[in-house]
Amino acid sequence: MERYSVLFSLYKKENPAYLRLAFESMLKQTARPDEIVVVEDGPLTDELYAVVREYQTNYPELFNVVVSEKNVGLGLALNLGLNACKNELVARMDTDDISKPERCEKQLRRFEEKPELAIVGAWVDEFYDEPTQTVSTRAVPTESDAIYCFAKRRSAFNHPTVMYRKSKVLEVGGYSDLRRNQDVDLFGRMLYSGCKAENIGESLLFFRANADLAKRRRSWENTRSYIETIEKFWKMGYASRWDYLVVAVAQTGMFLMPIKLQHWIYKKFLRAKKKRTA
Repeated sequence: MERYSVLFSLYKKENPAYLRLAFESMLKQTARPDEIVVVEDGPLTDELYAVVREYQTNYPELFNVVVSEKNVGLGLALNLGLNACKNELVARMDTDDISKPERCEKQLRRFEEKPELAIVGAWVDEFYDEPTQTVSTRAVPTESDAIYCFAKRRSAFNHPTVMYRKSKVLEVGGYSDLRRNQDVDLFGRMLYSGCKAENIGESLLFFRANADLAKRRRSWENTRSYIETIEKFWKMGYASRWDYLVVAVAQTGMFLMPIKLQHWIYKKFLRAKKKRTA
């Protein structure tokens, strides 16, 4: 199988225990990575430094730490890490999620079967406290044409599940300097440029849907950023004016409604309910 890198971005507010679980989930992949790149986005806490140094010491041939002296935000930090990755295939991973053991092997096989693909993502199982108690699944379109249409209004990928071709990301300029929705912006530009993408139609990652996530969804910064991203798609010819208007109204409405109603809509209409534990 083709070799691949794993790309993390880490900043000071992350949880050291969650980081350890994320690292371990990548070390336990049935197709083990050739490299794990960790970008330290600005100064970290002593606890986070301790976890990173522990894994550097135990796996010196695997862990490559890239240091940014100041916090530059997720998009620019990922660009730093991406440029440091030595492999063409790069698996994104967040510091508070847990990849299932077969995740990367299944993605590598998809790239082997369809070398024309630039992005391969997957569904996620969402949980609050324990990954064994999942509460919902975020299912996204699996076929290339459906993904192309879906991404004009909504995020067509679960960012921490994505494996992509480094060269294709760099061809469109990498991640933009945005504080929110960097992935939506990047993948929209990649799709519009002609990149082919698929999602594997099963959950390959446990996604931590905690209170912090709800706060980010509720923020006006996130709402405005998403609307501006779709407006950008409209102006460059990817999305239509109607796509932009629908997103602007829907996102503003979600922001203005009570948090309990917003949460109910996510559970009722935007997520598949889990009937059993994972």
